[in-house]
Amino acid sequence: MNFDNDNSRKKKWGLLVTGVVGGTLVALYAVVTPFITPALRKICLPFVPATSTQIENVLKMLQCRNGSLVDIGSGDGRIVIAAAKEGFRAVGYELNPWLVWYSRYCAWREGVHHDAKFYISDLWKVRFSQYTNVVIFGVPQLMPQLEKKLEDELEHDARVIACRFPFPHWMPDYTTGEIPNRSYHFFVLKMLVDTEKGRLTVWPFHKHKSRDC
Repeated sequence: MNFDNDNSRKKKWGLLVTGVVGGTLVALYAVVTPFITPALRKICLPFVPATSTQIENVLKMLQCRNGSLVDIGSGDGRIVIAAAKEGFRAVGYELNPWLVWYSRYCAWREGVHHDAKFYISDLWKVRFSQYTNVVIFGVPQLMPQLEKKLEDELEHDARVIACRFPFPHWMPDYTTGEIPNRSYHFFVLKMLVDTEKGRLTVWPFHKHKSRDC
């Protein structure tokens, strides 16, 4: 009789342990997968939280600007939230759903959720024509393709702020920071009507000797 009871207890404990371990693995998979999946892509934007200094540098480059702003690969939403506090209608696109949900919570907590929106999306599936200000913390292998995409989609006089790495062919209107991987560049698109192709194309960039708005 005792032998049967012992077996029954062992079976119950075995089922409980199996359930706990299985549940833990499922939860771990659900949390970790969104962080690992982007790294398996050919080109990925690693999540590195923006520092207060980096946010300040971005905001300095947005002085005298207004309207809409997009942060490509918005991470935990710090840039978007900071921009919303400055009066921008700011949007962030991010692949990791956990970071998007956290960003939405932070925007709500900071009281800017009406002007700071976050979406789970691949940047290559988003059209950026509606934005007049663009922020990107990119990686070298991303910049050539993104340069072409933005060139095709952005409107006249859009401002693009590239943090850490510049675009390969555009000449920045202004650059600050000379430390490798910590430089900030902004580009103002100059458009000209191409009558043969029937659309706007990018006119060559020029570099200012001093920063203006």
